[in-house]
Amino acid sequence: MSQIALPDLNACSKEDFVAALANIFEYSPWIAERVASARPFAGVRPLFEAMKVAVDRAPSELRLALIKAHPDLANKTQRAAGLTAESSAEQNSVGLDRLSDAEYEAFERINNAYRSKFGFPYIVCVLRHTRDSILRDFERRLPNNANTEMQKSIDEICRIAALRVDQLVASDDRLEVHGRLSTHVLDTHSGRPAAGIAVELVELSDLGASRVVTRAITNADGRTDRPLIYGRPLPIGRYELTFSVGKYFAGRQVTMSNPPFLDLIPLRFSISEPEGHLHVPLLVTPWSYATYRGS
Repeated sequence: MSQIALPDLNACSKEDFVAALANIFEYSPWIAERVASARPFAGVRPLFEAMKVAVDRAPSELRLALIKAHPDLANKTQRAAGLTAESSAEQNSVGLDRLSDAEYEAFERINNAYRSKFGFPYIVCVLRHTRDSILRDFERRLPNNANTEMQKSIDEICRIAALRVDQLVASDDRLEVHGRLSTHVLDTHSGRPAAGIAVELVELSDLGASRVVTRAITNADGRTDRPLIYGRPLPIGRYELTFSVGKYFAGRQVTMSNPPFLDLIPLRFSISEPEGHLHVPLLVTPWSYATYRGS
């Protein structure tokens, strides 16, 4: 998706402004129409706040129509009929286009239960979640009453819209919608950063296949050149971060047992703050290791 500069949005016609922002809120161009007259916006934050206020002040029937404009998650019929490009990309990013049979059955069962109770689709900002955490969120929200779920749905719609605005509109200010996961390795045997260690991050799954998120090699500072996850929210879920330390110490001709006492070190941890900074370091010798939750 190519970005649009905020000054261009401020200067264009109302029709072009509405067309550019029509799907920030799913199939609901009326929101962009209502804020067009408030231009010029000083930044992307006041632009998004104006759109959010338009939703908050809309009559209940229009807010319900906004909720119903969203698709069910992982619904094969709706995918075939055509999602917006934004919805399709968001669902694909979390793997909802390639579910295991057990995952698909779980999504179908809970989608049907939710729609049957509330009369509108379950909505969640999928970019902040893994498949497992979406299913857990389903279960937590299903006992709520309709009024609670309508407001929860609007809150999630605004989270989705904030990420779409951040992706679409180029501005000097930014919305706080991204998180960061980082690591570094300290060789406490030699008292220096550990360079050249292969690192693999895997998203764990209860019902489907685990998914490799990224692979990297530590640099001279013992860190990866880029964070393991960045430029997006950190998906809530369980992860395994594996460090290949056996090859590292062998390459430095450290005396070790054969086979090495420590070869691959897996660290399992969870992410719960999508917009936070989580740092998962490793302090290691050929015979011991430690970690902690950093930030």
